[in-house]
Amino acid sequence: MSVLLVTSSPRGAASHSTRIATEFAHKLVAADPAATLVVRDLVANPLPHIDTDYATGIYTPAEARTKRQAEVVGVSDAVLDELFAADTVILATGFINFNISSTLKSWVDHVARSGKTFAYGENGPKGLVTGKKVYIVLASGGIYSEGAAVQMDHAIPYLRSVLGFIGMTDVEVVRIEGVGMGPDAVTAALAKATAKVDALVASSVHTAIAA
Repeated sequence: MSVLLVTSSPRGAASHSTRIATEFAHKLVAADPAATLVVRDLVANPLPHIDTDYATGIYTPAEARTKRQAEVVGVSDAVLDELFAADTVILATGFINFNISSTLKSWVDHVARSGKTFAYGENGPKGLVTGKKVYIVLASGGIYSEGAAVQMDHAIPYLRSVLGFIGMTDVEVVRIEGVGMGPDAVTAALAKATAKVDALVASSVHTAIAA
């Protein structure tokens, strides 16, 4: 099994999403002696926002691209190689202004490419990134999984939609909620998230054995 961990919180060592997602990835790898782990830290190494050279370069034959087009498309190609090589993908983000981090959005922009990860046919769009398990680890200051604030959560619906569009429909969510509500709330949120991670790791091991 190959695990791809994508972290994006600007909070560094203080990030709850990065902490839980990293622990999750290491537990998955520890449970499978043959597993490998690739980490893409979008804060330490942010991807460039897509621009004119990217938008034109992805539709230009490789031999006809300008130097700048080749550079930006090459970055996207590297990200795609990581994605296609992974069996399991863990995406970690903080809940920022009711959505995902801008760094993770840039990652999405680089992997959602016509002809690479999706294609249009007679029956409409078809996702080309299949057979992968995806985990989203989301940390938020408030509670957005239930109650009146559910409608303000644009992060999980967006990620489910775009991931599904490119073929990744097997998605689990690990929430770290209410971390803005005081130390006790942080402790409870981390404990709940860790318990869910442990259950998901155990389920992953059971599935692998059954297969």
